Amino acid sequence: MNYIEIPAKAEKILEILHRAGYEAYVVGGCVRDSILGRVPGDWDITTEASPQQVKELFSRTVDTGIEHGTVTVLMEGEGFEVTTYRIDGDYEDSRHPKEVTFTSSLSEDLKRRDFTINAMAYSHETGLVDEFSGIEDLKNKVIRCVGNPRERFAEDALRMMRAVRFAAQLGFRIDENVKEAIREMADSLERISAERIQTELVKLLVSPHPSWFRLAYETGITSVIMPEFDRIMVQRQHSPHHAYTVGEHTLVAMKNIREDKILRLTLLFHDMGKPDVVTTDENGNDHFSGHAACSGIIAEKIMKRLKFDHETMRKVLILVRNHSMFPQLTARDIRLAAYIIGPELFDSYLEVKRADIVAHHPDVIRKNLDYLDEVERIWSDIKLHGDCMSLRELKLNGNDLISDGMKPGPAIGGVLEQLLMEVLEMPGRNQREYLLEESRRIREEKQAD
Repeated sequence: MNYIEIPAKAEKILEILHRAGYEAYVVGGCVRDSILGRVPGDWDITTEASPQQVKELFSRTVDTGIEHGTVTVLMEGEGFEVTTYRIDGDYEDSRHPKEVTFTSSLSEDLKRRDFTINAMAYSHETGLVDEFSGIEDLKNKVIRCVGNPRERFAEDALRMMRAVRFAAQLGFRIDENVKEAIREMADSLERISAERIQTELVKLLVSPHPSWFRLAYETGITSVIMPEFDRIMVQRQHSPHHAYTVGEHTLVAMKNIREDKILRLTLLFHDMGKPDVVTTDENGNDHFSGHAACSGIIAEKIMKRLKFDHETMRKVLILVRNHSMFPQLTARDIRLAAYIIGPELFDSYLEVKRADIVAHHPDVIRKNLDYLDEVERIWSDIKLHGDCMSLRELKLNGNDLISDGMKPGPAIGGVLEQLLMEVLEMPGRNQREYLLEESRRIREEKQAD
C-alpha cells in the first residue's frame, strides 16, 4: 500500500504544517481504514509542531485537549484534531497520564498507541510509516498491542474493551498474549467511567459481528461491566423450544438482526430475567413465565448504570418488556398490540421477534416464522388503511370534549381512552361526529352510576 487518498481539507492542513517546516502525518484509524478499503470516520493528524505553533499557523482553532497536545483545527467548517508528538508519563487512573512530554520523534509518539493496526502514520511526502508491523497484522487479521499488552492496558483499561470491539468490527482475532493480559487485568475496568464503557459497548453491538460479545465474556470483561450477562451464559434452557443456553441464544439472536443500536440492545437484554424466573416441571422441561417483565427490570438497571440517554432507554425497555407478546392473528388484536407497544415501534418489535425466533430450536422455527409472516401481512394492511392506533390519531381530543361541556380534568383522559378502545375494535368508527355522540353516552352512563 503506497498511496492513501487524503481528503482535501486534511491535506491542506498537512501542507501548511509542512511549508512551515514541521513533520505532519495522518495517523491511526484513518490510515488503518484506508488500507482496508473502509471509509474513515475521522482524519486525525499528528505533528512535531507544538500546540502553540499549530495555533499560530491556523486562524480558527479550538483547545479541545491542549494539555495533552491536541488542538482542533477548523478547516472550512470541519474540525480536525491535530496532536503534537508526545511521550506519556506514568498513568495513575487507568486512563490519563500524570504528565505528557512533547517530543520531535514520531517513533516515540507511535509507541504510546494501543494496537499495531492503529500505530501507522502516512503523508504523501514520506509514505507509510509502520514501525510495529501493523500492515502484517492487518493481513493476518489479528489485534495485537504495541509492545507489552499489560503496559498498554495499565495506561488505559478501556483498551481491553477496544480490543474486543475492533475484533468485532473488523472480523479479526485477538492475539493470545493480548487475551491473556485482558483476563489478568479486566478488574481494572472498574475505574473506567460508565460513559466510556457505554460508548465501546454500543460500538461492539452495532458491529458486523455482535455475537463476538462472547469474547468479552471469555476474557472476563463482562464479569466487571455486566455480570448479568455471565448469569445467562450458564442458564440452561431444557425445552423443545430451545437449542442453546440463554446467553448463546442471545448471541445468535443479535447476529440475526440489522446493525441498529436499539434493536441490538433489545436483544442483548431481552432474556436477562430468565435465571430469576426459571422453573422445571416433572418432565425436566424448563419454563420462564414472566421473564420479559423481569428482563425489563434488569435492563433498566443496567442502562441506568451505564448512563444511557432517556430516549434510548424508553425504546429498548418497551421492546424488552413486550418481546414475548404473541397477538392473535386478527386485525383487532394486532392493532391492540401496536397500541400497547406504540405504532412507531411496532416494526421494530417485529424485527426483534423474527431474530428471537430464528435463535430457537430448529424444530419450531418454521412454524413460528409462518405465524410472524401472517402478523406482518395483517400489519401491512392496517398501515395501508391508515387505521387509528393512538390517541393522537383519534379524531376527537380533549379540547373537543371541553367545548362540548366537559370539565377539564383526568376524566377527559378516561373518556378518550374508552373511545380509543372502541376504535381499535372497529376502525371505521373513528369519525368526529360519532365519537362526540359516543362520548356523551359514556358521560351519561358515568353520571347515572
